[in-house]
Amino acid sequence: MKKERKQLLARRDFLRTLGAGAGVAVTASGPLAASAQADTENNDEKRKSRYKESDHVKTYYRVNRYPS
Repeated sequence: MKKERKQLLARRDFLRTLGAGAGVAVTASGPLAASAQADTENNDEKRKSRYKESDHVKTYYRVNRYPS
């Protein structure tokens, strides 16, 4: 019984060490996200239409029988 308990504690210690090591590795690697940049579009560019019905979109509509 003591041997089983000792093995169980050894497994827990291993998992704790593994988890702590992963946490340290993430924090030591530095920030993962790049700094945010401000939007450079003016109001006219923000409001312009960006949807373009290209050939592959027309084919999709035709194959799926969407009204064009």
